[in-house]
Amino acid sequence: MTSLSVEMLAADAVEPITSAGNAQLGIAVLAGIAVIVLLITKFKMHAFLALTIGSLALGSFAGAAPAKTIASFTAGLGSTVAGVGVLIALGAILGKLLADSGGADQIVDTILARTSNRAMPWAMVLIASIIGLPLFFEVGIVLMIPVVLLVAKRGNYSLMRIGIPALAGLSVMHGLIPPHPGPLVAIAALDANLGVTLALGVLVAIPTVIIAGPVFSRYAARWVDIKAPEKMIPQRPSEDLDRRPSFGATLATILLPVVLMLAKALVDIVVDDPEHGLQRVTDVVGSPLIALLAAVIVGMFTLGRAAGFTKARLSTTVEKSLAPIAGVLLIVGAGGGFKQTLIDAGVGQMILEFSEDWSIPALLLGWLIAVGIRLATGSATVATISAAGLVAPLAADMSTSHAALLVLAVGAGSLFFSHVNDAGFWLVKEYFGMDVGQTVKTWSVMETIISVVSLAFILLLSLIL
Repeated sequence: MTSLSVEMLAADAVEPITSAGNAQLGIAVLAGIAVIVLLITKFKMHAFLALTIGSLALGSFAGAAPAKTIASFTAGLGSTVAGVGVLIALGAILGKLLADSGGADQIVDTILARTSNRAMPWAMVLIASIIGLPLFFEVGIVLMIPVVLLVAKRGNYSLMRIGIPALAGLSVMHGLIPPHPGPLVAIAALDANLGVTLALGVLVAIPTVIIAGPVFSRYAARWVDIKAPEKMIPQRPSEDLDRRPSFGATLATILLPVVLMLAKALVDIVVDDPEHGLQRVTDVVGSPLIALLAAVIVGMFTLGRAAGFTKARLSTTVEKSLAPIAGVLLIVGAGGGFKQTLIDAGVGQMILEFSEDWSIPALLLGWLIAVGIRLATGSATVATISAAGLVAPLAADMSTSHAALLVLAVGAGSLFFSHVNDAGFWLVKEYFGMDVGQTVKTWSVMETIISVVSLAFILLLSLIL
């Protein structure tokens, strides 16, 4: 992946764009974040514009020359989009193929047909986790909602008993597992190994989704005992198709990039010789770009052509998949610009010095910063990007595994307590027909459980690795 290395970031920070002291820098950071929060929450401004204005405000409060602030912001925006833009686009294409071909429905129907009523919550978390690997959170919700509502209605389940496991699976994938935008940007900012991060992320995700999904859903169903709202059951994408791809082909396509990236990480650990033929091959095929590109090309045949798509229909599907991610790319890019402005102003070094004085473990510090930004802005992606930029210097001397754990700690913090300033909060509320209080008792508490439980397992792994 093309990204700024930690060494480059540290080098940039040696000559900051301002000579402000730590006190002024601290005030500038708080002021910059406050501007972003105010613009997003009070004035309902798009996050891209809010991050851009907040970056300029940060530079101004820190006493940097406007030209230097602009240069830092644009450099960070460009490097971030260069690093993750293509990956986000490829992930969107794969997700669209999965949805439009009926592949997602095929996975859902196959698993549900073989699942007993007692095991249904476990089936829902499994389905959501599989579908959530290549899909953005909002897309995953749209795909899963019909299934959740239908299963709850036909099986006469409490909606929370079925819905919470599905939401937990999607949310954990979104916050911890690449190729989702937040984890990808954090990996680039901290110069972490993607394969190791992916492997450790899966290791943390499994117990987390179990606790926040099937286990917590028992209590959520008691607190909020509601039935599936009839009016919210939409049409499933595959109902208009004559045929769908097979379960095996669909599952293999979804897991292909994951397998390739994990294979690269395993070979890097076992072989550990850049000149070895096997490692040279896996370094190429296991890179995120090639792994996702391979999955998209394979998916055109195993998903698109298997569903009867013509060449023109495939082209249209790809085209339609790219338009909705324009906003995501701009937000991610602007977040990278804000991150670089923080670094170039010397904020990263300030955080490093403070962390040494406070004796706060780097993993906990990264989590706390992400929690603060998440609570303020409501955006998991903005929280991940901003927090990763702030703690980047802490990763400079870390081992490969601990740098990956720092990425996961930041991602875990970005999921903490979704509330009224988060679009996901309202999406869940409206689809499930709940009021604000019920949404807080279920969705918000579930997100907090995911964040805290993830951190606990991350800290445990840090003691072992």
